[in-house]
Amino acid sequence: MLLLIDAGNTRVKWACIPIDAPLQFPATWEAIGSVSHQEMTQLVQAFSHHHIVRCKISNVAGAELQQSVDKLLLAQYPELKIEKFSAADTAVGVQNLYRDPAKLGSDRFASAIAAHHCFPDHDLVVATCGTATTIDAMTAQGDFLGGMILPGLQLMASALAKNTAQLPQIALHADSLDVFATQTDQAIASGCLHAQIGAMQCAVQRLEHQRGKPVKLIVSGGAAPYLVPQIRKIQQTQKVQQLHWQEVENLVLTGLWIAAKSS
Repeated sequence: MLLLIDAGNTRVKWACIPIDAPLQFPATWEAIGSVSHQEMTQLVQAFSHHHIVRCKISNVAGAELQQSVDKLLLAQYPELKIEKFSAADTAVGVQNLYRDPAKLGSDRFASAIAAHHCFPDHDLVVATCGTATTIDAMTAQGDFLGGMILPGLQLMASALAKNTAQLPQIALHADSLDVFATQTDQAIASGCLHAQIGAMQCAVQRLEHQRGKPVKLIVSGGAAPYLVPQIRKIQQTQKVQQLHWQEVENLVLTGLWIAAKSS
């Protein structure tokens, strides 16, 4: 069994899939889950009944977390081959045009690989919405053009309303939120949600201008369900220019799987 791990700034996500499983999208995971950093001791318990022979991990949460993950995995699987995934000049059909390719976050590179392989004939804007929101541009030829990083929904909300349950407020209002809110909690939710979507629209419009053709927006990440209702509303009401978009789950894990299959 192949174990894939996406260690982010808040949670560690994982998936198991048979080593010889053919590439297909979406992936049919044998098992999938996540733990918070505070729940790290429970990580291996979730898949300990699987015979793991290989592991590929993307980690953007630092060396200390990596050491914790390695220790937990090797205690359960002493012979396990743990492969650290990082950005490179080129990998699996994706050309990294970052000024210093090695400094691109491994999660962003994995997401780019997944998006390009899932939608190979499209110019793409790939928005991954988690603790931070990353919005990156990809050409149909596989060139990663770069992107932007902004605070995620919860970080935005906490900057405006400390010591409140920010994300539950956003979840409460996400389905029926009005841009011009008439209550403060709704106004915070509206500002955070539409700032995220506005950045995505900006990226789409800029890439469409550069490429001279329509661009597809891919939305993924733990905060995506809070954004999707508003994106749907924009799609339904926007008269000037249609927004072509799709929500795709587990982009980083999918990118790690593609990278593992190629090596």
